[in-house]
Amino acid sequence: MRFVGTATPAGKVARGALAAVCACAIGFGALGLVGCSSSQESSSASDAQASSQVAEAQTRTFTDSLGREVELPATLERICPSGHTAQQVLLTMAPDLMVGLSQPLNDDQLKIFGEKFKDYPVFGAVLGAKDDFNREAVAAADPQVIIDTGEVKKDTQESLDALQDQLGIPVVFVEAYLEDYGAAYKTLGELLNMEERGDELSAYCTQVYDKVKDTMATIPESERVNMAYLLGENGLNAIAKTSVQAQVIDMVANNVVVVDDASGKGTGNEISLEQIAVWNPDLIIFQAGSIYDTVGDDPAWQGIAAIANDNYYEVPNDPWCWMNNPPTVNQLMGMQWLPRLLYPDAFDDSIQDVTKAYYHTMYGYDLTDAELSELLAGALPNA
Repeated sequence: MRFVGTATPAGKVARGALAAVCACAIGFGALGLVGCSSSQESSSASDAQASSQVAEAQTRTFTDSLGREVELPATLERICPSGHTAQQVLLTMAPDLMVGLSQPLNDDQLKIFGEKFKDYPVFGAVLGAKDDFNREAVAAADPQVIIDTGEVKKDTQESLDALQDQLGIPVVFVEAYLEDYGAAYKTLGELLNMEERGDELSAYCTQVYDKVKDTMATIPESERVNMAYLLGENGLNAIAKTSVQAQVIDMVANNVVVVDDASGKGTGNEISLEQIAVWNPDLIIFQAGSIYDTVGDDPAWQGIAAIANDNYYEVPNDPWCWMNNPPTVNQLMGMQWLPRLLYPDAFDDSIQDVTKAYYHTMYGYDLTDAELSELLAGALPNA
């Protein structure tokens, strides 16, 4: 303590008081030390408790679709997709929170989602046939959570637990199926503190699915179109009935592609032209990049009813294939397109109507008439 000014009576009193305090400190040193120590310990305990309470306030426990309890920051601002399916889902839900991609976006996709994604790091996918997830790149991007979506597989929980342990980053699984994307978006809304957006997408997905389901209930199985979904550079791969890739077709048509071992891969099952002739579908849809442009001029295909009757179409492929590959939220567009192609009189809205609504709601993108026309080239019912 420093005193300023001359020695006044008040100053003398102050110096006397200071001396008394010093004397007490000397006389009762041991007692003073004990008191200080006790006070410091109490203060430290209070600080620790306060820090713990702050930490608790900044985190929360989230229970994912596997029942795993995952500790997360209270506010999520940086998220990472586990793979291609999760990427598509997160681009509809929270693109501004993503710190990277599972695969790069092409020019058409960048037009919809934004040029900023052109420079985003690409991590690969952690689950599936090939694990090429770049863990070092993910760690460098510093996401607060890694999000996986899709169907539950026998090793899903084990794989996600291992990934979480490896990186020290929380990993959350959100179950997502064609028949219940409404629930998936509700869960994402809670996870990301984006309940309003989650509710919007949940309501849209539920409405879309219910409308198709209710309409198809009015069309007897005997009146459903016999069709096939072909792909590959020669058109000799097919999406087989009951496979995960065939969910949309199986819901709205009679998928003639029946094989002993239905492949769940996006490439489908390899088949022969002779087998297609045996099935003889009345309608065929070709995946983009297959033989849609040339099949009508190929004599080998003329014996097949769909080709001979000019009843074949090409699946739109922007921003991803509408039918599958991977089977995720893109199927919601395929689920609206295909039945309106097959049974246009059963619906009170057109393919153009639902396409514009889908892009606006899911991607926040308004298609121009020119873009819509280009997108649907080869995908509309013949006059």
